[in-house]
Amino acid sequence: MAKVTSDQLGTEPIGQLLVKQAVPASIGILVMSLNILVDYIFVGNWIGSIAIAAINVVLPISFFIGALGMSIGIGGSSIISRALGADNKAKALQTFGNQITLTLLVTITMVVLGLTFVDDLIPAFGGKGAIFDPAKIYYIIVVCGVPFLALCMMGNTVIRAEGKPKFAMIAMIIPSVGNLLMDYIFIYIFDWGMAGAAWATTIGYVLCFAYVLYFFISKHSELKVTWPHFKLKANILKEIGSLGFVTLARQAVVSIIYLLLNNILFDLGGEAMVAVYAIIGRMLMFALFPVFGVTQGFLPIAGYNYGAHKYERVRESIFTAIKYAALLATLVFVGLMVFPAEIASLFLSFKPDMSDFELATNAFVMEHTPSAMRWVFAATPIIALQLIGAAYFQAVGKAVPALLLTLTRQGFFFIPLILILPNFMGELGVWISFPIADVLATIVTGYYLRREVKNTLNP
Repeated sequence: MAKVTSDQLGTEPIGQLLVKQAVPASIGILVMSLNILVDYIFVGNWIGSIAIAAINVVLPISFFIGALGMSIGIGGSSIISRALGADNKAKALQTFGNQITLTLLVTITMVVLGLTFVDDLIPAFGGKGAIFDPAKIYYIIVVCGVPFLALCMMGNTVIRAEGKPKFAMIAMIIPSVGNLLMDYIFIYIFDWGMAGAAWATTIGYVLCFAYVLYFFISKHSELKVTWPHFKLKANILKEIGSLGFVTLARQAVVSIIYLLLNNILFDLGGEAMVAVYAIIGRMLMFALFPVFGVTQGFLPIAGYNYGAHKYERVRESIFTAIKYAALLATLVFVGLMVFPAEIASLFLSFKPDMSDFELATNAFVMEHTPSAMRWVFAATPIIALQLIGAAYFQAVGKAVPALLLTLTRQGFFFIPLILILPNFMGELGVWISFPIADVLATIVTGYYLRREVKNTLNP
């Protein structure tokens, strides 16, 4: 894999540079997504579909705490990219040190609160009936490892900001491979059930943290922080917070959506309907990995060149990223429309020794998942504009439009739709809310991005 240094972000051809940045990011996201997907397949086949629903209940809580690290990482990485582009390494170092301190303080506090209110949080996120007990087992173990996840997510964005996508890719692969290996040992061999799945996930986080730590203390990193850099600075925190809040708000809305959907679907079809959404939710993370990879690759390119006042390169990076991402999204769309039943069948097993309840649940999930999947992914070809447009404003440090565009799809459109449409259309109302929100958000994002290119990025 070709090496990319921070100064090359401002000199190499955009198309070539985007490939160098996006391919490692896509591979890393692919492996991470495959990990989650295969993890669900293992859990569904070795424990049961109720276990899938239980993990789906816990994920938004643990991921929200982990996303605190990602939000601090992305907010700070935008500063670091622009600081490196402006040849201000002192600010880049101070920002990175503040990111580490802030991540530790915030996530440890959230873990303490999460463990204190565990019995209230799980039912609130849809962990009711037969889902509650396995969800609690999984939650307690995984949440204890979430600070490692937060540090990994924070560190990964900084690695990309340095122009080191290969190392960022490896950091994403390590926990995935570790988790799957531990899944086999703890669930299949040791028969630890939900506890085994939770320990496998937590060990994956720790392995990732060990690698990220190695990167920053090795010769590969340009950012060698010292003790003074860890001291929190109000101006740095304000800038990290304003930009990172975009990511945090997005993840907060995702957690709210999980809370609403799990409860709405539980009322519509019980535990089995929650399991349907669990499978679709994993596919939302997995299937779009190449689009997310292009978005991740685009961020440091746009941020660096904006900081260097090379606006023509910023404009070119926007159009190139949208073109690549749209092509990949269309290919994903075709695959999901053709093979939804085959995909759903991977998560389920019908073993002779299963109880009547488990067999009935699996049959329900198999019947309802394919049509739901087609609706959820119906607008996939157009989401490239939406993702790249919101990412641009975050990359260049424009926090307010980045926040508004990030919240447009899920906050302003999707949540009202899922609160209204199921009352009239039942289960179908839930699924068609996804493409409607995608179309509306893409229209809004396209308008603001076009205006920004015309007013700010023209020579």
